[in-house]
Amino acid sequence: MATTEHPLAAAYDALTRRCGLVDRSERGKLLLTGPEAKEFLHGQVTNEVEALVEGTGCYAAFLTHKGKMLGDMRVLDGGDAGLWLDCERPALQELFNMIRRYKLGRDVEVHKRTLERALLSLVGPDARRVAGATDLLDGEHAHRLATVGGATVRLVTTDVGVDVIADAQDADAVREALVAAGAETAGEDAAEVVRVQSGRPRFGIDLEPEAVIPQEAGLNARAVSFEKGCYVGQETVARLHWRGKPNRHLRGLRLSEPVVAGTALTTAEGKVVGRVTSPVVSPALGPIALALVRREVAPGEPVSAGDGGATARVVELPFQL
Repeated sequence: MATTEHPLAAAYDALTRRCGLVDRSERGKLLLTGPEAKEFLHGQVTNEVEALVEGTGCYAAFLTHKGKMLGDMRVLDGGDAGLWLDCERPALQELFNMIRRYKLGRDVEVHKRTLERALLSLVGPDARRVAGATDLLDGEHAHRLATVGGATVRLVTTDVGVDVIADAQDADAVREALVAAGAETAGEDAAEVVRVQSGRPRFGIDLEPEAVIPQEAGLNARAVSFEKGCYVGQETVARLHWRGKPNRHLRGLRLSEPVVAGTALTTAEGKVVGRVTSPVVSPALGPIALALVRREVAPGEPVSAGDGGATARVVELPFQL
């Protein structure tokens, strides 16, 4: 339970015990249409896209030829409306470039939707009731059209609640309706605490572009299919999965005191074994962070964090409350 002295206590309580509302409209958004859209995207990303049916979706990455991540995305099958793609903003231009570069000769069109669509995230155990989405299947990426605040929206299940995708011009009316139904406005800072506790890495923050292989970030189970056909970077990803071991793993850090992003993690011998990526101060856990840590540092081992005397214990993800 959050302590009332913590500046994020109220928002954290809403996000973890009731239903908090976080505006994530800054995410990059594209729509892919055309009779070959699904087949085309299937050949470019790490997960199964051709197997999707209307109302389902998946999480996937797109890679360099050496298997390094250029970005990640959510893919939703909207039936006749096309494939909806959303991603972190640092990945948007690379995603758009990839589609434009490889769709030549294919019956595929890409449409920018970042400014035209709003994305409101409902986070917490009461999110489905607030959104009117109790009928959606459990798990991530189930979605359907609905009406909220007099506007047509798309409701999408997430790992922590429900996302509401609406026309930008309807965002205020939708937000007001969700608040009237019980959602409590929460800021990005509190949402970041929940994300870090759940162990979900964020591209552009925890995952540096062109520097991380999906397995290093613990994404194979969510983002990679080892039964599909070829895609860019597949050889490296498959070889590492079946025959090798990643040099780094995404880990949690239980810190003795708050530190800043980029703080070096070192062993007692002075060897740098990683750097802090997403440091937060949780109302429930205190100072914690995510980091990509060298594989020789096992969970439970201590490391130093920076030169100021801070220490950290490396833990498996997600954090245990």
